Amino acid sequence: MLNILKVRVIIEMKKVIFYTKENCLLCDEALELVQMTQTIQPFELEIKDIYEDDKLLEKYQLMIPVIKINETELIGDSIEINNILLKLKE
Repeated sequence: MLNILKVRVIIEMKKVIFYTKENCLLCDEALELVQMTQTIQPFELEIKDIYEDDKLLEKYQLMIPVIKINETELIGDSIEINNILLKLKE
């Protein structure tokens, strides 16, 4: 009788942090791109409203939308599916 060894592979999912605020059309559009990218390459997505944290508000007030992947930030026009995929592979 053959014993079958089951191997469980655990893939560590990358984490993407999306900095946003309410009533931000650019943020809504960027979030759609991030979510489309997530269907191509799964990752954990954390959405943070900068108005819920004074430090985030001070840092990102004029820059949002911003996404952070592996300590790298993509801002504004650099938030594109190809750029997100590149950063996820690093």
